[in-house]
Amino acid sequence: MAQHRKKLITALKIVISFALIYFVITKIDLQEVLDILKRTKLFYLFPALVLFVLSKVLAALRLNLYFHQINIPLSQKSNLELYLLGMFYNLFLPGGIGGDAYKGYLIKKNFDVGTKRVVSILVLDRLSGLLLLFVYACILALLLNAQAFVNIKWVFLLAILGSIFVFWWVNKRLFSYVLPIFWKSFGLSALVQSAQLISVYFILKALYLTTGTVPYLFIFLISSIVAVLPLTIGGIGSREVTFFYGATVLSLDENISVSISMVFFLITALVSLFGIVYHFKRPQLKTPVD
Repeated sequence: MAQHRKKLITALKIVISFALIYFVITKIDLQEVLDILKRTKLFYLFPALVLFVLSKVLAALRLNLYFHQINIPLSQKSNLELYLLGMFYNLFLPGGIGGDAYKGYLIKKNFDVGTKRVVSILVLDRLSGLLLLFVYACILALLLNAQAFVNIKWVFLLAILGSIFVFWWVNKRLFSYVLPIFWKSFGLSALVQSAQLISVYFILKALYLTTGTVPYLFIFLISSIVAVLPLTIGGIGSREVTFFYGATVLSLDENISVSISMVFFLITALVSLFGIVYHFKRPQLKTPVD
């Protein structure tokens, strides 16, 4: 019964992804988007790719920080292999076990640690990333000249301080065993999102956008938050819809906005595809002394 339910949920996610992509395609000038992509300056895509890879390496280091805090002495090499495999599963094998679930399964299988703690740190790792996405989005919102934000910028300041305090309080109250690394994980999350923001900035340069970049970066952050919601496969569709409506609200070019989303997805897919190596050759989870 559980297997049928899982397949149904996967099928529903695929349908939603395709429906959202179709919706966006019907709302934009697809030929113009293709022309924009054809004119892309490939020179700027290389640093965009490098910075995206760097962001994922930093994210893996953050996760391993959590692992070590609950006495899972996983080596950095094994952790990177496991993280890359998780990226591959999340994007290319939606019908199989999810990336996070598989990481938890392997950790539980190879180390003497409770299931509750493994699940907790996987969730906290995700929330730490989401927190910085939200914080950076609020910072960029303060820099926007959008009429809708003019009179409520104080809300963003409160939201920044409030979200950090609430997440710290949740860690202290419910997950005190990881509280000692709260600020370290916070700092790594800040570096992760900074690397991705700069990566997207280079994508903007590749698409001939050198001015008025803040609104597009803001939309990217919002789309990254939306993409985490388990509604589609790997955020496909939901990210594009967010870019489209974000451009509409902020009076930007929808075609350029959707093009940014597509290029970012292609970079994500390219990097995630390398995880196929560890699908056929399962990573051996080793400790630094092995």
